[in-house]
Amino acid sequence: MLKLSKSNSTVLDDPKQIRKIDKSEMLSFCVDAYTHYEKAARLAHKLSLSCREPQTIIAAGMGGSAIGGDLLKDWSRGKISVPIEVCREYSLPAYADKGTLVLVVSYSGETEESLSVFLEALKRKCMVACISSGGKLGDFAERLNLPWLRVPLGMAPRATLPYLFVPLILLLEKLNLTTSVDSEISEAVDVLKHVRDENSPDAPLRDNPSKSLASNISGTIPFVYGFGDYRAVAQRFKTQLNENSKVPAKWEVFPELDHNEIVGWEEAHELAKYCSVIFTRGRNEAEEMKERIEVTEELLRRVPVKTFEVWSRGESTLARMSSLINIGDFTSVYLAVLRGIDPTPVRTIDLLKGKIKRSRLKEKIIRELQSFSKQ
Repeated sequence: MLKLSKSNSTVLDDPKQIRKIDKSEMLSFCVDAYTHYEKAARLAHKLSLSCREPQTIIAAGMGGSAIGGDLLKDWSRGKISVPIEVCREYSLPAYADKGTLVLVVSYSGETEESLSVFLEALKRKCMVACISSGGKLGDFAERLNLPWLRVPLGMAPRATLPYLFVPLILLLEKLNLTTSVDSEISEAVDVLKHVRDENSPDAPLRDNPSKSLASNISGTIPFVYGFGDYRAVAQRFKTQLNENSKVPAKWEVFPELDHNEIVGWEEAHELAKYCSVIFTRGRNEAEEMKERIEVTEELLRRVPVKTFEVWSRGESTLARMSSLINIGDFTSVYLAVLRGIDPTPVRTIDLLKGKIKRSRLKEKIIRELQSFSKQ
């Protein structure tokens, strides 16, 4: 049980005040996550994918559109023998060729880096499938008669995670690389309903794990530690704290962090008082990992840094991953509310994109795609 901060504001126990601060209703996507997982699965089942079994798979995207690829990589690690890589670049790795399936994911369909990779995949004669809400990516996928899943419009990209992750898993099943995906999705939906009930705006802070965690990490720089199936989950938790809560945050993974990160706390002294560490945990932990995590926690208790555990729910890999993701999402929104900040706008990203437009690289990529589609 988390110990509540004495300085906690009562704002988290006032649903009307929460709605007043969360003007764009980011919290609604946390509450309704289970329905989006269901809808994403129904959409993905409609997508036909008729290509040979790939030798390698690359999930290409940026930001909230790329994290689905990272989660896919973790989810599939013990399930399939085909290597999966995530590409957050303008170009593909050298090995990408006709034996590579490139999954281009861009919620807007307008992401410059994703369009660049899309063009390169076509030039290298890779197998290509796309996920977007439309945009130039959707336009060209349609013109070239490529597999393209159109996902719902009108959401912040980070809120569309179910639509950018679940279809990737189902695509692996369509390629006969894995099985029993529907049963995992079904369990994940049930688990997310329980997570919603425990973490909803109506659940009081004293009984609400996400509100409690947000209250306790408020005023600190959070470090999120993951392992195994929860590598990308920790990354997602960190980026949600960045984008929703508007705070700097960091993520690391076991066992690697015990070979470097842990030393950074030795002489942290006063700095540590401004930090917090969140350990993602699961009942499925191997003994060697369980011991490593608990020894690390013990060492950190000697430092004046706040430490917390967040536990996954469910039996299947997808249920466990999605439960932690949802708790992280709730926490990031509640932390934004505590700070009096609307979690949805990302003004710095919008400003950066506006300045980058001046390079006109995207226009060049689109011209090349137009020429390619006429061939």
